[in-house]
Amino acid sequence: MEECNPTEIFTNLQCNSTMLYLKCFMVLNQSEKPFIAVLCFSIGGLCIIENSLVLYLIFSSSKLRKKPSYILLSSLALADTLATVTFVSSFLSFHVFNRTISSKEIYLLKLTGVNTSFTASLGSLFLMAFDRYICILRPSHYKQLVTRRRVVVALLVLWATVLFLSFLPLLGWNCCSLKSTCSQLFPFVANSYLSSWIVLVMVLLASIIYAYMHVLWKAHQHTANMKKHHLEESQQNPKRRIDIRLAKTLSIVLMVLVICWLPGLLLMAYSLFSITDNSVRVAFAFCITLCLVNSMVNPAIYALRSKELSSSLRRICSCLGKVLGNSESNQEAESS
Repeated sequence: MEECNPTEIFTNLQCNSTMLYLKCFMVLNQSEKPFIAVLCFSIGGLCIIENSLVLYLIFSSSKLRKKPSYILLSSLALADTLATVTFVSSFLSFHVFNRTISSKEIYLLKLTGVNTSFTASLGSLFLMAFDRYICILRPSHYKQLVTRRRVVVALLVLWATVLFLSFLPLLGWNCCSLKSTCSQLFPFVANSYLSSWIVLVMVLLASIIYAYMHVLWKAHQHTANMKKHHLEESQQNPKRRIDIRLAKTLSIVLMVLVICWLPGLLLMAYSLFSITDNSVRVAFAFCITLCLVNSMVNPAIYALRSKELSSSLRRICSCLGKVLGNSESNQEAESS
């Protein structure tokens, strides 16, 4: 492969020689490719199974699928599933199997799918944080403010907005069409678009952090008040305890989200102001796979901390065990 010069590749060269330009972003060596392939396949496969199970548990229950909180959870699980499929297929095809793409439009279309699903996942977490914020701040008016219809409308607006923003590079906001400075981490992507996307993500993260900090402060205040008045656990409002438990669950989700996204975001921001060498781009390739870890951990947290989901899962496992037990007994009867 022809050597790529960092001072030359991030210019309008990519508009005239797509193949050479794309090869400059294939930074993994032969020893790194098997490791990251196994990582993506194992985490990605587990992520798809877990999120598909969460979707099944929610939509198979007439009670859960009507609750606004679980409608938001299903949006997150759907976004994580789509993110895993689009990311793993695109990432392995490009970085591991080094399959070059015939045109920038095809690459940007694949990037649109990845960007849409990951941003929708973050947006779903934002709506979930807002949902918990209202529940703790105005518990007496929660059912009137957060209805099933309003949640569905909010999710439709979220997905439509995310889809439109993700399509902007394909519609013309790229460094080829604008003849502007190109990203050092994403082929054909303009630095102006990348910086705008980073700002959007940081605003969403800041909003989520504020909402959860307020929720956790209210939860702490409630617990301290119970201790102050020497109230037993049985005397507390059961719904209030459930809301606090769910708030703590979502705060764990947020912590995992920040840990998984922060390294990649920092490297993206770094690439806007400095020339990146090959080692930085290799580090970025590994850092963005942390997003898969986030998508994998989310449903595991729900299964462990949501009593309704865990009880539904136990019921399904019990039914499955009975079916398998009956099948084995029938086989034994036939053999005897």
